[in-house]
Amino acid sequence: MMALVEAAHNYDVVLVASDKPDAAGIAWAHDRGLATFTQSPKGIAKADYEAAIDAALVAAGVEVIALAGYMRLLSDAFVARWAGRIINIHPSLLPKYKGLDTHARAIAAGDTVAGCSVHIVTEELDGGAVLGQAEVAIRPGDTPDSLAARVLEAEHRLYPQILAEFVRR
Repeated sequence: MMALVEAAHNYDVVLVASDKPDAAGIAWAHDRGLATFTQSPKGIAKADYEAAIDAALVAAGVEVIALAGYMRLLSDAFVARWAGRIINIHPSLLPKYKGLDTHARAIAAGDTVAGCSVHIVTEELDGGAVLGQAEVAIRPGDTPDSLAARVLEAEHRLYPQILAEFVRR
């Protein structure tokens, strides 16, 4: 999220939202004068939780949702409401390794490259059209953590570039 905000030259960040009210990114955004929305989903029905997020997005005038570190599955209804306007970064070269534990899975498979993908969010987990990818070499002796650190650097370069291209369309 911070990389997206700092690279926002061709787009405006009108709201930073999180399901974790104490997230460091929320305080960081607030300190920079950005509008924020937080709501913990604990004890709230998923439909009600997503309705609150949707209302905040609409009130802020959001046109495109760029997920960054959001680890909850969105309902089909929410995705349909924002169809074609939600993008996400995923730490693998999709369609390989959808879901979790991508770095460990790539290393275990003996892959020589890993990477990240920016994709359109659809009802299928990590299944939407890929808008851009960046490859990262898997080095001898890599662990999931060492690979994840290098993939994160690639994510911080790729995601702002793809987001800027996406919003210009």
